[in-house]
Amino acid sequence: MLRRMVGRKLASSDAEDVVQEILISIHKARHTFDGERPIMPWLASIANFRITDHLRKHYAQMRHQTSDIADYENILSDVTNDTPESESLDELLEGVPEKDKKILNLMHVEGYTAKEVGKQMNMNESAVKVAAHRAIKKIREKFGT
Repeated sequence: MLRRMVGRKLASSDAEDVVQEILISIHKARHTFDGERPIMPWLASIANFRITDHLRKHYAQMRHQTSDIADYENILSDVTNDTPESESLDELLEGVPEKDKKILNLMHVEGYTAKEVGKQMNMNESAVKVAAHRAIKKIREKFGT
């Protein structure tokens, strides 16, 4: 029953691990079970909590995955080698707001952290990260990667 419940909500590669976590949680929480009440809602609530915990961890890991700027440097160098010398990097990054260009420059060229860039530009750290991510996304869209 637990495998079916987990299988409906998660990928099969993670399902067995989550089932094991559920079983461990049931074992640890067995003292909370009231024998006069039905067991299935109790099991289902524990299972749902474990599934939710797993999904939180999974999406938190996905959120913190970053793109390596070196990948984009290769793309930009290929483009600049194919374009006349008169075209500048600013022309290639057309469509990216100036503020975002400055953020990318400070973070990926000059090596400042998002926190340091935030202090310099009077922004909070998360806003800097979001702006950098959006700028990189625009660059990706422009070059089709």
